[in-house]
Amino acid sequence: MSSLKALRARPAGKVRINSVEHASQAILWPSLRGVMAEYPDIEIEIIDDYRLVGIVAGRFDAGVRLEQQVDQDMTALRIGPDFRQVIVCAPGYVAARGLPQVPQDLLAHDAVMLRLPRSGGLYPWSFARDGQELTVRPKGRGIFNTVALLQQAAMDGLGFVSLPEDLVAGLIAEEHLVRMLADWSLLRPGYHLYCPSRRQPSPAFAIVLEALRRFRG
Repeated sequence: MSSLKALRARPAGKVRINSVEHASQAILWPSLRGVMAEYPDIEIEIIDDYRLVGIVAGRFDAGVRLEQQVDQDMTALRIGPDFRQVIVCAPGYVAARGLPQVPQDLLAHDAVMLRLPRSGGLYPWSFARDGQELTVRPKGRGIFNTVALLQQAAMDGLGFVSLPEDLVAGLIAEEHLVRMLADWSLLRPGYHLYCPSRRQPSPAFAIVLEALRRFRG
């Protein structure tokens, strides 16, 4: 009986989260790997998808997106800080092609672009400075649908790429990449984890939520 009670008291089950690569790398895995180590009966499945998937229809327990992408009828928890989107490229590319002075100059350069699965279009680059906002759509010489390939192609000198600052800060410090147009960098709102407001969280999901709250600080 004591073994049965201990088993019932031990959280178990699967938690499925629909997310995007940046949030998974920067927030979900750093905060949830400890959960998997501490609770061997909890399974965590993270699916990266740039489409706005219906989490109920997709049988997900929760989703992770930027604040403005979360429907108002969802319960949402902020799980990450605001972050800047930055433009970077390899030092060799700058030496060969020169520096852009304003965002519009990027139209004359090669770029490494992200393909959006839902619309089939390319992810536009947004900029802001002194209250002015603008969007630029450079020519995609290399087009991919994963952050890893975007980053590697830029390091290999294929052209400029737009990525979250925290993903490339180390590469910039080590001079593998060079940051451009810093005063035009767009500040994006932090990621939110969201789920249907009427859903009662399972014990496993409650532990995931608490881990994300602690990681958020």
